[in-house]
Amino acid sequence: MTASMRPSVSVVIPALNEERNLPLIAEGMPPEIDEIIFVTGDSRDNTTAEGRRLWPDGTHLRQSRRGKGNALACGFAAASGDVIVTLDADGSADPAEIPRLVEALVAGADFAKGSRFARGSRCADSTWFRAVGNKFLNGLVNILFRAEYTDVCYGFSAFRRHCLDVIDLPDVAVSAPQWGDGFEIETLISVRLAAAGAKIVEVASSPCSRIPECGNANAISDGLRLLSTVQRECRRARSAPRFSAAGLPGARHARPG
Repeated sequence: MTASMRPSVSVVIPALNEERNLPLIAEGMPPEIDEIIFVTGDSRDNTTAEGRRLWPDGTHLRQSRRGKGNALACGFAAASGDVIVTLDADGSADPAEIPRLVEALVAGADFAKGSRFARGSRCADSTWFRAVGNKFLNGLVNILFRAEYTDVCYGFSAFRRHCLDVIDLPDVAVSAPQWGDGFEIETLISVRLAAAGAKIVEVASSPCSRIPECGNANAISDGLRLLSTVQRECRRARSAPRFSAAGLPGARHARPG
């Protein structure tokens, strides 16, 4: 990809109690990234200080409400890039793969979705129970939203800036908790873009070697919440904005000044 073809890229990293994993993420970050936006909450360790040490030229924010979804929303509001990448701080995705997501967008996609289960990926971070649950949720989303996802819950993705209008996350200035503030954010983004008719491409992704004991979510309660997310977003999709024939929604999200 030539310099003239390359879009500017902002990487949004939400982080909570991830001090030990951050050096792994920083080590793999491609040098051509234009902007790092590091968003933290009420970490009990030195996540905030470690983020500032590793990315001294980055944009460092404190999220306005609790939850991963709000952290991403704060990062999106500050991002100035043509392309916005979401990257978890727990080592569940390899930042060295970011250029592959960007290449998919340059080739014409609106949304490049990382997948640990697409052909070519090497994923060892899944129990049998999780694998079955993930397959069920993917199948449900694909039927309801006419998509072809294999890893709808994965937090590694990239999208063109105009997708922010369709994703339509809550205003970060509101103090009360909002729908979309929690970990359901990956599923929410995926289904809203699918429902809107965005051009979606999956990119095979192989997770980093995560430090043990990190990223241990409760599979049963999380699964039930994600099912509730799909149900709620299915109702919302009936009146949600869609991409036009030209592939662009409205242009409400200008770059931050």
